[in-house]
Amino acid sequence: MAPLGWSDLLVARTSDRFSFSCSDQELPTDSGNLVVRAANLLATWAEVELNLAIHLEKWVPYGAGLGSGSSDAAATLLLLVDVLGLETPLAELMDMAAELGSDVPFFLQKSAALATSRGEVISTLNTAQGRPYRMPFELVVAVPPVVVSTAEAYGMITPNDRDRPNLATLVLSNDLAEWRTHLVNDFEAAILAREPVIAQTKRTLLDARAGYASLSGSGAAVFGVFEDSSDAQEAASTLQAGGCRVWIEPAASL
Repeated sequence: MAPLGWSDLLVARTSDRFSFSCSDQELPTDSGNLVVRAANLLATWAEVELNLAIHLEKWVPYGAGLGSGSSDAAATLLLLVDVLGLETPLAELMDMAAELGSDVPFFLQKSAALATSRGEVISTLNTAQGRPYRMPFELVVAVPPVVVSTAEAYGMITPNDRDRPNLATLVLSNDLAEWRTHLVNDFEAAILAREPVIAQTKRTLLDARAGYASLSGSGAAVFGVFEDSSDAQEAASTLQAGGCRVWIEPAASL
């Protein structure tokens, strides 16, 4: 898992009672939203009243395999620890995050990581020099106008742990030819077969000379890895014209 700069905005203000609002009217504002669940969980742990009005400006697409809601949950924990002046050990925050969702713990830290168990056990992905891994390629993340249910996606695949590569070694190699051969998202075959628009999004990235392209998580987002920035810009423009929401993540300066 690797962080992107694409993010939502979460704001907390003092109030005489707890409330939550969101710029996206299609999202729930009760306990069906991970922000509310995270706030209530932290308040219970800290034994405090939440006299706060929390507002979420929603910019990252959900139903896209980008951890959109999970990142909001993690941000809520960190924001409220700061606003309430709590001294909360990281281990306690990680436990709360894991209770909220398998990939929420990842968003409490800022670097690429290997996630194991059900996804909640996080190990920083370090280079041979002991530095956190940063991808030296430009990324184009494209979200076509379709939502993929994570629960439905999991119901479409059969886990298979035979002949699996060592993911950390494979990613750290930065060898895109090896990535194309061995770095496989098990959700991809089923999701692309069911959603032609996602399959076309991946083809567009590859046609634009992406060195590697893959479904992100359970979709619907697809990302392309580019060695040439002009190719990345061209791919982004083509995808935006085709109705995708697009984010360009610049190559890391190592």
